[in-house]
Amino acid sequence: MPKTYPITLNQSDTAERNELITGQYFDFLDKHLDELIDGKTDKMLELVDIAKILFVSQKQLIKIIQTTKGEHPCHFYMQKIISKSKMLLEKTNLTISDIAFKFTYDPSNFTKFFKKYTGSTPTQYRNEIKEKSSPALNQ
Repeated sequence: MPKTYPITLNQSDTAERNELITGQYFDFLDKHLDELIDGKTDKMLELVDIAKILFVSQKQLIKIIQTTKGEHPCHFYMQKIISKSKMLLEKTNLTISDIAFKFTYDPSNFTKFFKKYTGSTPTQYRNEIKEKSSPALNQ
């Protein structure tokens, strides 16, 4: 049996690897959420699934993202879902239910989730955007 040697990385190599994995994580989130929106997949991946795709453990992924970005990876996952949801609310006529289903949420849970992170319901957000984009009627 051949002798194996443990691989040790210096701090510079570790930092570069962490930055690489962080970039891959954010790229993957964008791709995955776009696939959900486009109907190319109907399964919202969990953090453990994403870690496996990136060839790291869930624990490693959490540590890396917290080290490079200062927050838990789920924080960024939720922020990207909110960002993509806002885009759909602003640029499409999809119903709130349709948007919720795209992200594999029950519509009532999606509304609670959206309000928790934005301070308004999806309907309120859409109405605010419409009011801001339409010319004032009383000028």
